[in-house]
Order: sequence, then C-alpha cells, then structure tokens
Amino acid sequence: MQVFENISLKKYHTFGIDVKARYFVEYTSVDALKTFLKSGFLSEHKMLHIGGGSNLLFLNDYDGIILHSAIKGIELLGSDDNIVTVKVGAGVVWDDFVQYCVDNDWYGAENLSLIPGETGASAVQNIGAYGVEVKDLIETVYAVEGSSGDEVAFTNAECEYGYRESVFKGRLKGKFIVTSVVFKLSRQPEFKLSYQHLEAEVLKNGVVNLPNVRNTIIAVRQSKLPDPEVLGNAGSFFMNAVVPKSLFLDLQTLYPEMPHYYVSETEEKVPAGWLIDRCGWKGRRVGNAAVHDKQALVIVNCGGASGQEIADLSEQIRESVRSKFGIELVPEVNFVS
Repeated sequence: MQVFENISLKKYHTFGIDVKARYFVEYTSVDALKTFLKSGFLSEHKMLHIGGGSNLLFLNDYDGIILHSAIKGIELLGSDDNIVTVKVGAGVVWDDFVQYCVDNDWYGAENLSLIPGETGASAVQNIGAYGVEVKDLIETVYAVEGSSGDEVAFTNAECEYGYRESVFKGRLKGKFIVTSVVFKLSRQPEFKLSYQHLEAEVLKNGVVNLPNVRNTIIAVRQSKLPDPEVLGNAGSFFMNAVVPKSLFLDLQTLYPEMPHYYVSETEEKVPAGWLIDRCGWKGRRVGNAAVHDKQALVIVNCGGASGQEIADLSEQIRESVRSKFGIELVPEVNFVS
C-alpha cells in the first residue's frame, strides 16, 4: 500500500484538471484494503474511491482521502464447451480485459471495447455501448464494506442493475468498495450487431469475427470521441433521456426526425447528443470548456479549464434542452467537491 500527501490528481481523472488531494492511497490486495479501513484513518477524513477517473469532475481540491485499487489479475474459474467464467481484479483496465477476452475467443465483451476506466468501476456504473451493458456479463461482484471491512459477494440480481445504474450508485452508494468482478462469457460465437449500423460497419472491414468487431468499434469510437490525452473529457457527459411515451409522442409531431429507442410500453429513450445538437451546442466554446465538434454528448477541457467552468457549461446545456424539449438531462459524470 502507498500513501501520498498533497498529490496532483491530474493524471487520475480524464478531464485532466490539476486539482490536488490531501491524501492519495493505493492498495494492491483485499487484505491491504481491509487493514487500511480498520486503521481508523478514515474516521478523521472524508474519502472517495476512484477507478480510472473517467466519470469524475473535480470542482476543486479534495480535502480528504482518494482511495484507488491496484488489484490486478485475471483468474479463470471454470470453462466448458459453451461458457467461461473468469474473475477480474477491480484495478484491471477495462479495455485490457476486453482485449484479453478477444485474444482468448471469449464472446460478449467486444461491444464494450475502448470504454475508459477500470473493471471495478464498470460494475458500479453498468457501462454500456452498442446494445450491450456490462450487467449482461456479470455473475458476481465481490466488495468490502467500508464501515466494517467485511467481504461481501453480490449476485447480479442483488446489484440492482438499470440503465447506468446499480445498487452501488443508489441506496448503497459509498458503503462498499468493489474488489473483483466475476464475468460469464460465451465460448460460442454470439454477436450483437443490431445497434444502428454496426453490422454494416463490421462487414466493410471483412468477416464477422471477434477481432474485426472489436477493431470496428474502436475505430468508430475514435472517430467520434476525443482522446483524453489530447482533450480532457469524460466521454458521454449526460445519460440518454428516458422519457414518458406521451412526451415523446408530442415531441415526435414537432420533430419527426427525432431518433428514439423503445424502452417499455410507457417509456422511450431519446439520445441526449441529438437533443444537445438541436439546441445548437455542438462545437461551441465557453471560456476554456467546449462541446466537442464531432459529438455533442461530450464536453471537453480545451486546456486550463476548471471543474466549475465545465459544470457551468453543463448547466447551460441542461437549461437549453429543458427549455426547448421539456426534457431533464441527467449527468453521467459525478461532480466532486
């Protein structure tokens, strides 16, 4: 375990804002985490556990403890002709795990290629892309309770997954620290290519196989999303809007071209990026923050932006969407003060 004081968090979150943490603690095992939690240090300071920092917006310096997992390892738990079960440390970079799956001919994670962050955070956020959510692959989430240091295993059902939601973001927020995740993947070819024009894009690059699907998704993502190393960003800043069917139908009469996706008999999903674009935000800059010129769902740090500048721009976007469409956008990014 390593403990640092007054450390810059610039490299620990993808917006690249140069804020500091009073303490930064990184642990490499479950036992080290449990020892730290029982040390009494937390009773004197507030604490935030982070992964790859791809969904965080620091509004100022953090006067407390930033806790980070460096638990690595990918352990094969079981395998037969159809299914493989694998346990992955929370500190494993998510896209490294996806590459590992592709290299081993395990099907299921390929649509989630190039999503930033770490494996533990993927299970908290219920990351998703191209018609797949990580909840579709998760069997068990192992965690440590912050107050007691006890180890707990959550089944998929107990994680209470929803769209970009889990029990760890809801009623148990801040109470548990994910240490590893067990995934169940297929050993038989099972592709999900129905999302928008994904299959056509894959076929442009050759046959449908794991490497081609992964490489196609990476190329599509790179064409739309800026590299955080070049322009600080958190990927999609807002969640897509799930709205009552009645509101959607009213809006559809005014905007027949509005894209939408069925959720249930009473709800419809509308892409947040489309709403933001129609409000004229794509490519607009306010101070040192801007809406990306290729993807309206992404807010970028043009260089030297403060967290508050980015937060203020996001609120201006929310207000314009609220005013034009009557839809309340919800940030996917967590604001930290």
